[in-house]
Amino acid sequence: MDRLQALAISPSGFVFDAANGATFTVNQPGRLILEGMQSGLGLQALVDRLVQAFYTGTSDLRRDVLAFVRNLKLQGLVDDSFQLED
Repeated sequence: MDRLQALAISPSGFVFDAANGATFTVNQPGRLILEGMQSGLGLQALVDRLVQAFYTGTSDLRRDVLAFVRNLKLQGLVDDSFQLED
C-alpha cells in the first residue's frame, strides 16, 4: 500500500503512520493538504481548498503547499517521484 494512503489522520491533526508506527501532528492546513493528497487532488485544487477553508489569498499558498510536500518527501512519507498535478 502507498505510504501516503496508509496514514491515518484524525480531525485534530494527529497522524499515525502504520508503516512504522510513528505518530506526529499537523496543523489544520497540513491536515487539509494531507487529506487532499490522499484523495488525489492536484496543486490548484489544494490551494483552492485552503483559500476556501481559511479565507485567505493565494499569493503564498502555492509555494507553501509545495514546501509541505517537500517536507513529506524528506520524512519519507511520499516518494521522491511524487508530483502534484496542476
